[in-house]
Amino acid sequence: MKKNLKLCIVLILLLLVTGVVLINTNKSELKAVKNEKELLRLCNDSSYSEMNFFEKMLTLPFSVFFDLDHHRYYTNGAWTNVADTKGEFSINEANNDTSSGFKDYSKTNIQVEGVDEADIIKTDGDYIYSISGNNVVITNVENPDNVVIESTISNEAVPMDLLLYKDNLVVVLSADSNTGHRKNTLINIYSISDKKKPRKLKSFELYQEYNTTRSIDGKLYVFSNGWLRKDGDKVLREYKEDYDTHEIPFKDIKYLKNSPTDIQTLIAEVDLNNPSKDVRVSAYLIDIANAYISKNSIYLLDDDYYTDKIKISSLFSLKGVIGVIEEINDYDYQSRTKIYKFNMDKKKGVTYKTSTTVEGNTINQYSLDEKDNNLRVALYEDDGTRVVVLNDNLKLLGETSKVAKGERMYASRFMGDKAYLVTYKNTDPLFVIDLADSKNPKVLGELKIPGYSTYLHPYDETHLIGIGMDSDEVINRDINGKVISTWSTITSMKMSLFDVSDLENPKEIDNTKIGDDRTVSAILSNPKALLFSKEKNLLAIPVNDYQSDFQTSVNGVDEEEDFTTFMNENRTGEGYLVYNVDLNGFKLKGQIIHSNTSQDKYYYYSYDSKLLRGVYINNNLFTVSEDMIKVNALDDLKEISSININDKGVN
Repeated sequence: MKKNLKLCIVLILLLLVTGVVLINTNKSELKAVKNEKELLRLCNDSSYSEMNFFEKMLTLPFSVFFDLDHHRYYTNGAWTNVADTKGEFSINEANNDTSSGFKDYSKTNIQVEGVDEADIIKTDGDYIYSISGNNVVITNVENPDNVVIESTISNEAVPMDLLLYKDNLVVVLSADSNTGHRKNTLINIYSISDKKKPRKLKSFELYQEYNTTRSIDGKLYVFSNGWLRKDGDKVLREYKEDYDTHEIPFKDIKYLKNSPTDIQTLIAEVDLNNPSKDVRVSAYLIDIANAYISKNSIYLLDDDYYTDKIKISSLFSLKGVIGVIEEINDYDYQSRTKIYKFNMDKKKGVTYKTSTTVEGNTINQYSLDEKDNNLRVALYEDDGTRVVVLNDNLKLLGETSKVAKGERMYASRFMGDKAYLVTYKNTDPLFVIDLADSKNPKVLGELKIPGYSTYLHPYDETHLIGIGMDSDEVINRDINGKVISTWSTITSMKMSLFDVSDLENPKEIDNTKIGDDRTVSAILSNPKALLFSKEKNLLAIPVNDYQSDFQTSVNGVDEEEDFTTFMNENRTGEGYLVYNVDLNGFKLKGQIIHSNTSQDKYYYYSYDSKLLRGVYINNNLFTVSEDMIKVNALDDLKEISSININDKGVN
C-alpha cells in the first residue's frame, strides 16, 4: 500500500514537471473566437480555458504550479499573483503633403520617415492647429504680425492628439464610457478646406482606452486596448461609426493558442483619402506595453516576467512537495518581451503575421528599428543590456554581448547600421553598437560621463544629441578609506553633444546644464516636445523649473534667468528655452514664457499657461500654449506679436 502511495506521489510530481515545461512552450498559433460562449470563457478565466490535459490535472486542490505567461501560481484551488506585469535613423520629419508652397516650416519630431505621429499641435505652414481645454483651435499665421483665430472646434470629450493629412484634420479624444471609470477612444475627422467652417466627415468610437496612432500614405491606424468589458453575461464587441453601432464579428477577434488573455487590443483602419468608407476594426486578445510602426509592419510589444524551471532535485528532496513550494518562493523573476508582428496590406488591411518572445524589456518605441526587413531591438534586464536582430519572421539572426550589468537602460537610438544605448546607475555609459553584420552585431565603444540621457537625437550621421539629467556620484567609505557603497544624486537637467565619428572612442564635445534637481521637461519622456533644425542651428525645448532659482549653465558659466517679477518658491514656471547648436556646442539665445496677463498684478504669476509646443515657419518662432500663441523672430527672439486664445472666446 505504501509502495503504491509513493508511486502516486511520484506520478503527480512528474505531471507537475511536465505541466511546467508545457506552459513554457508557446507555439503562438493564432485562433479566432468561435462564439459568445468561448469569448465569455476567455473573459472570465483566460488561462484555464486553454489548458491541455496535463495542465488541468495540475489544478487539483492539492497541486501547485506556475502559469508563466501570467506570472502567478495555482495552489489549494486558487490563483495567487506573484509579480506585477507593469512597470531608427530618421532626422527627416513627416511630409503632411499640404499646400503651403515653398514655406520652410517644422513638423512633428517623428521616429520613422513617412510614418506620421499624432501630437498636441500641428502646422501646415499657414495655419496652426492646437488643443486648448476641450477645444481644437485653428489659427491663421500667414501674417506673423497679425495672427488670427479662424475657428474653434468644441468637443464634449477631452482632445488627446491631432493628425493632419492634406485637408483632413484628425482629432483623437478620450471619451467617457458606460462601463465604470474606463475611457473610450473617439476619433473625429474634419474637412478643413474651409478653415472658418470645419466640417465633420467621419466619427467612430472604440470601446477601449487610447494607446497610439499613426498615419502612413493616407492610411490612419488607431490602437486602443484594455480589459474585455462585460454587460451582464455578454462580452462587449461593439464600436460606433457615425451614428450606428456595430459588433466586431467573432472571426475578427483573435487570440494566441496557449497565451489566452482577457486584455484586448483594437486596431482601427481608416482611409483618409476617402473617409466616407467604412472603418475596419479588428480585435486581438493581447496586451500592449510598447508599439513600433514602420512603413511596412506593425510591432506590438507586451512586457512579461518568467521564472526558471523547478529543479528536479528539489522535487525529490526529503521535504517533498514542501521543498517544491520553498523552491517556488525562491524563484527569481526575469523580464521578457513578447513581440507581435502584423503586416499592413492595402486590400486586406492589418493582418497578423507572427510572434516571438525575447528576454529583457524595451523602454519605448525608440528601442526598436526596422531595416532591410530585419527588426533590431534594444533590451535590458538585471544582468545587462543588449541588442538583438530578428529576421522578417522574428527568428533570431544575432545578438550582442550584454553590457552594463545591474544598470537600467534609459535611452536607445538606431542610426543606419549603428545603435546607441545609454544605461545608468552612478554614471552615464554611452555604448556604440555596430549592426552592419546582422548575424554578428558588436559593441564597439563606450563613453562614461556623469548623469544620463533619456532621449538621443541625431545631429548628423556622426554626431548625436543627448537630453537627460546630470548627477554627482557619492562615494561612502569606512574609517580605513575602503569604499562601502556608491550612489548618485541628480543635480540638474543636461544636454550633451557627442562625436561618434570614431566608433570605438565616442566623445562628449559639449554640454549645457539647466536648472537644478527639480527641473523637468516634456522632452525627457516625449521626444515630440523637441524642436530641432540643423540647417537653422536651432534646438528648443519647454522646461519647468522653480521660478526663484531658475538658471542655465553654458560651458560652465552660470546665467541667472529671471522668469518672473513676482516669484513664488512653491510654484513651478515653464519657459521655452531656445538654443543655437552647432558642432561647437550649445549657446542659449533666450527663453519665451507665456503668462496669464489678465489677472490683478498681485496674482499675476499665480497661474502660468502650459506651454505645449514650438514650431518655426520661415524665420519666425511660434510658441503655442493652451491660452496663448506668441510670435518671435528666430534670429534675436524679439517678440513680433501674440494672441490670447481666451480673449477670443475659447474656453
